Amino acid sequence: MTYQVHIIGGGLAGSEAAWQLARRGVKVRLSEMRGGGGSTPAHQTDGLAELVCSNSFRSDDDERNAVGLLHHEMRRLDSLIMRAGEVARVPAGSALAVDRDVFSGEVQKALESHPNIEIVREKVDALPESGLTICSTGPLTAASLAESIGRATGSDSLAFFDAIAPIVHHESVDMSVCWMQSRWNKGDGKDYINCPMDKEQYLAFHQGLIDGEKTTFKEWEENTPYFEGCMPIEVMAERGVDTLRYGPMKPVGLDDPRTGRWPYAVVQLRQDNKLGTLWNMVGFQTKLRHAEQVRLFRTIPGLENAEFARLGGLHRNTFLNSPTLLDRQLRLKSAPHIRFAGQITGCEGYVESSAVGLLTGLMTAAEVAGHDWTSPPRTSAMGALLAHITGDAEAENYQPMNVNFGLFPPLHDVKKKQRKEAYTERAKADFGEWLASTEKVPA
Repeated sequence: MTYQVHIIGGGLAGSEAAWQLARRGVKVRLSEMRGGGGSTPAHQTDGLAELVCSNSFRSDDDERNAVGLLHHEMRRLDSLIMRAGEVARVPAGSALAVDRDVFSGEVQKALESHPNIEIVREKVDALPESGLTICSTGPLTAASLAESIGRATGSDSLAFFDAIAPIVHHESVDMSVCWMQSRWNKGDGKDYINCPMDKEQYLAFHQGLIDGEKTTFKEWEENTPYFEGCMPIEVMAERGVDTLRYGPMKPVGLDDPRTGRWPYAVVQLRQDNKLGTLWNMVGFQTKLRHAEQVRLFRTIPGLENAEFARLGGLHRNTFLNSPTLLDRQLRLKSAPHIRFAGQITGCEGYVESSAVGLLTGLMTAAEVAGHDWTSPPRTSAMGALLAHITGDAEAENYQPMNVNFGLFPPLHDVKKKQRKEAYTERAKADFGEWLASTEKVPA
């Protein structure tokens, strides 16, 4: 079959992109290395859209939860992943969880039966030099293709242990305890939120880091290095009781306005998005288990009621610095015939990966048809996620991110208890208007 778009990678993002293109009359070649002699250390089958970790797509609540809202928007765009999820659904309360085998089977059956899709079991070793291409190879991209992507993007390495720091919603920080100040008042002078600790609080926190339950590496991750500059905070704590006070928790140059003096130690939060709604814990990369992180980090003064947009982690990951490398339509700036989709763009999670795949399908279909593309509004879940990936995140500190309300333009004059409902109400209205006004690519 002569194809118009080449998709590399048959995971959730690639499968969703193929579906969106095919149902709009675009002929697709979908290349998947599993089943063609290639494999990854994490996959168990050669099925398309195989779920390699959890079987949950998380909350299906589209009235109070950002990921549930993303489900809602994807369903309105006839998402194949959402269709298959409904068929494969298993009991999970308000969450959408699926039978893995049924889910993968449903996706594969739909793609195999579509006359506009050719599935080819082959390993692609390099990015194509021409032709519309969507690369959706995920966090376990094969070494040869990762090297090709590295050459195209100027990256030295795309596979490493990515030590991720937690991110806190600004509105949950107690600013009666914390204060805004840069060390020695450099820069704008108020670029950081500072959470002070006295000696007793610091020593208890240090011991909690050492005693806390940590995650372990998977067998296939054991020989992948992580950067010295991204050392997990608990590893630093093990190097000595004062190591953190001379590192990320250094208090010098920071005057606590309540005392006029430097605290014994300080935890700094740095703005993580342009909206100022999300702040990351500076130097707090960690492999503590998630429940342990929430418990321990809420002992930090000012963070007792912290709400986390993302918790820390440590795992092998392959992703681009998308805000720098990709344009607003997910095209590689240095080679605009190539789009990237899924986790390799720096989104985190099954649903987010699928949503970005869906968007690349719509964008590419519009390009094939010669239509202008209008992105979903930034007030919607899909629009907020896309904006974050393609420029709204701080490129210098860019890390994988789940969809959350901290990515949305903030709402003012809304009570905190009503904020989630207000976000979803605004998003549904704006997304509906976008659907109605956007010129559709003929199906």
